[in-house]
Order: sequence, then C-alpha cells, then structure tokens
Amino acid sequence: MQQQEQQPTSFVEAPRPASADGRGEPGAPAAGQEHTGKWVVLGIVGLGVFMATLDSSIVNISLPTMARYFGVPLSGAIEWVVIAYLVATAAILLTAGRLADMLGRRTVWAAGLVLFTASSALCGAAPDLGFLVGARALQGLGGALLMAVAPAMLAAAFPPQERGRALGLNAVTVSLGVSVGPTLGGFITQNFSWRWIFYVNLPVGILALIATLRVLHEPVRHNQGRFDPLGAGLLGVGLACLTGGLSFGQERGWTSAPILLALSVGIVALVLLPLVELRVPNPIIVLSLLRSRVFASAIISLVLSFLALFAVSFMLPFYLEELRGFSAEQAGWLLTPLPITIAVLAPFSGTLADRLGSRWLAAGGLAIACGGLVLISGLNAQSSVWDIVWRLVVTGIGQALFQTPNNSALLGAAPRHLQGSASGFLATGRVVGQSMSIALAGAVFAGLGGAAAGGILAGARHGGPAAPDVAALQATFVDSFHATFLVCAAIAAIGIFTSLVRGPEARHRA
Repeated sequence: MQQQEQQPTSFVEAPRPASADGRGEPGAPAAGQEHTGKWVVLGIVGLGVFMATLDSSIVNISLPTMARYFGVPLSGAIEWVVIAYLVATAAILLTAGRLADMLGRRTVWAAGLVLFTASSALCGAAPDLGFLVGARALQGLGGALLMAVAPAMLAAAFPPQERGRALGLNAVTVSLGVSVGPTLGGFITQNFSWRWIFYVNLPVGILALIATLRVLHEPVRHNQGRFDPLGAGLLGVGLACLTGGLSFGQERGWTSAPILLALSVGIVALVLLPLVELRVPNPIIVLSLLRSRVFASAIISLVLSFLALFAVSFMLPFYLEELRGFSAEQAGWLLTPLPITIAVLAPFSGTLADRLGSRWLAAGGLAIACGGLVLISGLNAQSSVWDIVWRLVVTGIGQALFQTPNNSALLGAAPRHLQGSASGFLATGRVVGQSMSIALAGAVFAGLGGAAAGGILAGARHGGPAAPDVAALQATFVDSFHATFLVCAAIAAIGIFTSLVRGPEARHRA
C-alpha cells in the first residue's frame, strides 16, 4: 500500500524481457520503467488530444468559407457545424468517464480513436450541410471518449507532485493543435477545399490507434456499475435545446413558438438533471464531488472561462475575413499568437500550481484574460496587424495562467477512484462552456446586425452585389463585435470571483 502511494498507477508500455508474451511479469519492472511509462502515456495521449484540438481550430477558421459554400449567414445552421460536435460530446462525456471507471481507460481511449477517425472521413465526404452536422455529432461522440479519459490517464501515470507538470505539458500539446489548426486550416481552405480539414485527422488517428494497441497494456476492468441513460438524455436535450434556441433565435424570432419551446425545454431539462441524479443508483454526475469547495469552485470557473473565451476563436475568423478582407490563410496566421502564448506559458503555470496552489494563479489569469477580451472588443476596420497580435497575446497569457492550475486543482480535489468521473466533469464543463459561448456570442452579434453586415461585405468581395454603404456596414459590424466581447468580458469577471472563493486547497509534497 505504501508503494502504491509513492508510485503512480501506470500503463505497461513496452515488452519486458522476462516474459515470453512481451508483457512482462507484474511487480518486476525494469529499471527506469515507471519513468519511461509515464512519458509514453503522455505521448500517446498527446496524439489523440492533438487530433481533437487540431480539428476544432481548423473548423473554426473555415467557418466563413463553409457559410459561403452552403449559402448561409453567421447564425443558426452554420454555427451547428461546431455546436453539434460540442452538444454530442457533452451528452456522453460523463457517461464516458463512468465507462472508463468500469472497463478501463485504455479500452475507452481506443474506442474513441476509432469513432473519431471514422467520423472525420464522413465529415470530409459530406454532400450537404445537414449531413455534415450529423457527421460532426458522431465525431463528437468519439471526441467525448477521448476527452473524458485523457486527464485521468495522465493523472494515473504521473505521481501527485508531478500532475501539474503533466497537465501543463498536455496543455502544450493542446496549444500546438490549436496553433497549427488555423494556419493549416487556412492553407488547406485557401488552396484545396474545406473538406480536407477533416481528412487530415485520418493519419493522426490511425497512428494513435496503432500506438495504443501495441504499446499500452492495461487489464480490462469489470467493476460493478450501470449507466444513467435518463441523466445523459436530460443533459443532451437540455444543452441542445438551450443552444439551439440561442443560435436560431435571431433567425426565427425570439418570441416565435419553436424558439420559446426550445428554450423552455432546455431550461427545464437542466433544472431537472440534478434532481434526477440524486435519485438514480448510478448517476452520470457524481454530485458528491461538488461537496468539495475546491472542486465546485474549479468546475464553475472552468465553465465561465470557456463561456467567455471560446468566442475569440469563433468570432475572430469572421472579423478577419469578412470585415478586414484577409484570406483564410492570412487569417489562420493571425490567430496563432493566442495558442502559441498558451503553449509557452502553460508548463510554467502548471509547475507554479504544484508549489503555490491554484487559487491566486487562476483568479489572476482570468483577470488578465478578462482584460484581453476588453482589448479585443476595441478592434475595428482600421486596426493594424500589431494591434490584433498583442491583444491576442495578452488574452493568451491570461488563459495559460488560469487553465492548467484550475484543472490541476479540480482533479486533485477528486478521490482517486473517481478520477474518471472527475475527468468527465472537467471535459463536460469545457464543452458546455464552448457550445454556450458560440450560441451566446452568435446571438448577440447577429441580434445587433453584425452577421448580416459581415455577410454583405464578404459577398461583395467574392463577386456578389456591391455593398450599398460600406462605411455603415463596417460600423454595424464593429459595434456588434464590440458589444459581443464586452458581454464575454463580463462573464470572465464573474469567473474571477468564483476562482477566489475556493479557499485553500490540499497540495501534495514532493
């Protein structure tokens, strides 16, 4: 028992000479094997995480091109190319975490790789927007399996005193995927077709699957437990209806019967969710985790941070391409300072969190990010490239200081036997914040006329009718853009407060 506390739970990653079947004898690892094992796990997790984050950032930069290809504005249907993925992910993330606790992380991870890779091929071959949205939902199911277990795999492979470092290095991988995505997506969209932004997942997914099957070995678990389809259904329906009502409200009319019904059903489903979870024997949401003040504060702060900050990657491509007239490739380059800044600073913030705790780091980081959102709201049709870059860098500094310490605190507050559920909580909070961010930002921007103005400006540049009054359209776009990011900054400000109220947290001694 003492040795288990000193050594992390790890996957057996390489053939052992002592065993004829190549898997080695338990309890007799070669010298340095535990050290090697955790880095191998980090590398394999990195491949899957890189694929998922690359996909999200590539899709965002290509949304304006997709909107023109399918002849739709920045509202409603085109938003669901992103939202469908996020809603499907959120609906089963906590179920996936429970599945990992029952059957093992390796099994769930491999299934996620297969589903995500296959659905990426379907997205690339989509004949129409409806098929693409459906394929993206299927892709979200695969992404849920990956995201639900990735943090838990790292937490199990690394000792407690190195968890912040591991999550920081994983954040580097995330940032590399996000930073490569806009550039690669812009290049592919500009020179080939938006369809290839999905096909690039295939070699990465296949490589990650081969590495998982050949290198990772974890005994298949048969822990007792059952799923909670009612809880998963309420979560999926609630999130889908709420985001659907917000994203289509401007298009259909906020007082129209379908929108009011969708919003009502969404709110009722999400209100009923915790009441149901208290009464079912195997809830997907382990509400006992929320009894920890640190855990509750970290998950609320996480949701608020993504609700505020994901609008940057969603809205900036439209600002750069529709208002400023940059090509998709140029827009991709201009978006890279944000994730690159996170990649550089995330390991340091994780190390600081291991030593100092997360409370002040998370609150301070979110305060800087809040200021960055206010700065981004000041961009206009005359802003220089430098004006865009340094504002994104400030926002990235804030995100880097917030995310890794906050995630480390969240996982550290959960018992070891509920690490899968805690990871599912973390990933669910992220995608709930992301999907609501798109719906909310899109609703504010479209409601103030920015989406319509941007569509006319972009259409005029691509051979459509000439814009009647370019200056007025630009002013409408800028005013809508400004209001959208001020709303996001206000949400981030609330997150600063929720980070501060978590109080002291237990920190592991090296």
